[in-house]
Amino acid sequence: MVNPAHTSLQHSWQGEDDPTRIDTATINLETDRLTAHGTSRTADYAISWALATTSGWVTQRLTATVHGRGWSRHLELDRSEAGEWSCMAHSSGDSALPEPGITDPDALAGALDCDLGLCPVTNTMPILRLDLLSGDAAPVDETELTMAWVEVPSLRVIPSRQVYSHVRSAREDSPAMVLYSSGNGGFTAELTVDDDGVVVDYPGLARRIR
Repeated sequence: MVNPAHTSLQHSWQGEDDPTRIDTATINLETDRLTAHGTSRTADYAISWALATTSGWVTQRLTATVHGRGWSRHLELDRSEAGEWSCMAHSSGDSALPEPGITDPDALAGALDCDLGLCPVTNTMPILRLDLLSGDAAPVDETELTMAWVEVPSLRVIPSRQVYSHVRSAREDSPAMVLYSSGNGGFTAELTVDDDGVVVDYPGLARRIR
């Protein structure tokens, strides 16, 4: 379980889909909220980001900046107390990527979380909020969550329908596991997570290296 006192965690992951991708993050966990910042570096681009949530691990703000060869993008994504999503975004240089920013604000109605593409950290918020580490939460297998999914490296923001459910609690011989599925692409994976709800192994995406 998450330590009710302030906990600062530093982790790194290596991409499984792209072994050149290395993600690093510092995650500051409190009783019911978190802040985090990190980087992701690949052969084609580098991204830096910062995240803050309100109580209940609900997204408050995500900022991200991406630099590629001859181009760059920046996004400031906010969720108001009333649940409205807004952003400031800009791009420079020459690339064939979609423009950054929210494609349809109305489609994000009801979304509590951002989901930064290819980043293992943003899975932590729904895992903690739904209490999926203990398995004591009500079943959520048929409840779709709407996420403000931030496509990387374009920083385009689109809705993503996702489901999280408990698979097993941590035991002496094995860590906790959570089932994740995305309605957008029919993708399903069993995420191995540590006692703080942070992803250790995301099959096909990333594995923690330290």
